[in-house]
Amino acid sequence: MARQGQRQTASRRPSQRNNRGNGQRRKLDNEGIIPVLARAVREVENAVERRSAMPGVRTKFQVVALLVREERARIKADTEMTEAQRGEQLKRLDGIATILAKTAARDPSLFQLLAEDATISDSAKTLRREMLDSAGLEVEEEVVEETAPVVVGAPTERRVVPISVKQRQLSNPFLVPDFSAVAPKPATHRLASWELLGPLFRSFEYAAAGAVSCMELPADPIGLKVPAGRELMLHQAQMVAAAAAGHRTFLLADEPGLGKTAQALLAAQAADAYPLLVVVPNVVKTNWAREVGLWTPRRTATVIHGDGEHVDGFADIVVVNYEVLDRHVGWMSEHGFRGMIVDEAHFIKNKTSQRSQNVLGIAERIRQRTVRPLLMALTGTPLINDIEDFRAIWQFLGWVDDKKPLGELMVKLEEIGLTPADPGFYPAARRAVVDMGIVRRRKVDVAADIPARRVADLPVELDDEAGRSIRDAERELARRMVKRYEIALETRTSGRVVDGIDHDLVRQVATWEREDNDTATGENVFTMMRQIGQAKAGLAADYAAQLSRNVGKVVFFAKHIDVMDTAEDTFARRGIRYSSIRGDQTPKAREKAIDDFVNDPEVEVIVCSLTAAGVGLNLQVASNLVLAELSWTDAEQTQAIDRVHRIGQEMPVTAWRIIAAQTIDSRIAELIDSKAGLAARALDGAGETVASSVDVQLEALVTLLTDALAEQGLA
Repeated sequence: MARQGQRQTASRRPSQRNNRGNGQRRKLDNEGIIPVLARAVREVENAVERRSAMPGVRTKFQVVALLVREERARIKADTEMTEAQRGEQLKRLDGIATILAKTAARDPSLFQLLAEDATISDSAKTLRREMLDSAGLEVEEEVVEETAPVVVGAPTERRVVPISVKQRQLSNPFLVPDFSAVAPKPATHRLASWELLGPLFRSFEYAAAGAVSCMELPADPIGLKVPAGRELMLHQAQMVAAAAAGHRTFLLADEPGLGKTAQALLAAQAADAYPLLVVVPNVVKTNWAREVGLWTPRRTATVIHGDGEHVDGFADIVVVNYEVLDRHVGWMSEHGFRGMIVDEAHFIKNKTSQRSQNVLGIAERIRQRTVRPLLMALTGTPLINDIEDFRAIWQFLGWVDDKKPLGELMVKLEEIGLTPADPGFYPAARRAVVDMGIVRRRKVDVAADIPARRVADLPVELDDEAGRSIRDAERELARRMVKRYEIALETRTSGRVVDGIDHDLVRQVATWEREDNDTATGENVFTMMRQIGQAKAGLAADYAAQLSRNVGKVVFFAKHIDVMDTAEDTFARRGIRYSSIRGDQTPKAREKAIDDFVNDPEVEVIVCSLTAAGVGLNLQVASNLVLAELSWTDAEQTQAIDRVHRIGQEMPVTAWRIIAAQTIDSRIAELIDSKAGLAARALDGAGETVASSVDVQLEALVTLLTDALAEQGLA
């Protein structure tokens, strides 16, 4: 997690050191930072359960997580501790970390506070000092750096203006808005009184088989400038040629592995869309700077870290990650950007999130200053849960606002000459949206030389104590839902009566269960899946070790840190060299881990966080990967597989998915597979109906309750 200013350091008071040096055992239960953290984490947990995660609670959550990390590192480095003492302390920290994870599962927005570049506010620093002081630890005074001015109107976040940006603004104070083009106006107003966004979404939801999924692109692009030693595939050149021909808004939704980064950078060069803003996940921003050097070497790129102290305000391309964007919204909105690229654009699908609002706000300001800027949304998985995942992306591109289609799209819809009451409106409207700039190509169509891939399930039996505990927890969850179902059935006073299982009521009970944060045991589908992942960790690592001995390099994916730890311990015991990619790494450490795996033949395995390494990596040196834990969506699983299955891969790719037999794990796997291909059905014209909402967690509870009721003979 990033620090603002010089990092505070805590040291134990001399009396504590002397006591420990004299062999006196410290009372672990009552002294030190851990009891303070334990009390604080319970307060946070209770507050979130009451749905009162106000800023003060969020600050406490962040500080507890920060201090847990620091204390874990201190304990591991403490040479005066016995192994028994170290193990006991780490065990207690693991308990606190588990509560943090469960709390964040109830309020996923808390995960943003754990990002590498998350802001540490002044109130968080004050609380940290107070907690360390109450634990009997001394805190060195923080060296406070001069902070940048706060932008008027900023809510609670501190915004900054890097020095080099100020210098650029002073060197060129006359950044005149471009009003050279006039936004088109529809010739008719036939649709003025119609609600159109719903019909537009439905036009993709119920797309007919074979419906077009890509705008018309130049068939034979020529004259494109590519650096020496670089070569574009035809599908890449066609997209760049469209930008060169004047098209300015793109949803580049090619399947992962088809080179979207190169296309976007060359499109910006063809459109002369500089200065260019590129917004990306934190884990890939260094890679974007590297790609700029490869594909547009004459353009300068700068990467913003934290407050941007070392950013080059005169650079052609500014790369920033979502997590720190809120600090830079002010100056970016006025910087004169003529283009904006949003990588992994499905990150902004939740329009109520801060990251989405930041992106949409900057894009709107760019459109106000430049009528025809280059706006590109890049994502291989534009639809993850719902057809309305399109909404925020379309708004970023300026095709729609909160209520209606805008500008050019409205003109196209009016030209159709039909209304949503006419069946012919839907395929024509879908084509109109596609022509606005949707570019979707599949590997099978444009990169036939990429070998096939397959997902192979490996069922494993959990016969130990952990397996029995998981099955007991699953039965307890099922019993609890059955009881709720029976009570609801007995007490309801209206509604139809059905023979057997009332499936509408089953779904309602499952919804209550998922939303209920005050259950008797605390067990839920999230905690059970984590327990299953922990129980499978050793078995998954054993299989990855066998693979590496037989087929060469292997990529190992997991969701949770403890599963990654178990895997790394297994590889170390077996003498297998590995590298690791985690969310808390520095960019330099991350690049070294990737280089070691790709270039060192002795490094046989790379252990990857599904969150930190699921995007932006090229690991095609391997052709086998192990998915130790299940994702909640097929899109996340596909993103992981496509780190290996991409342009340049010469071997067939196999993803070995480890499934815990006779547990909810197998149900989750079936649900993920049944919900797969949302983007394929909506964009690729597979002719199938897309569910209005895909919620694997809810569906897992539905199947669990249905099976339990069937076992009681209620079916």
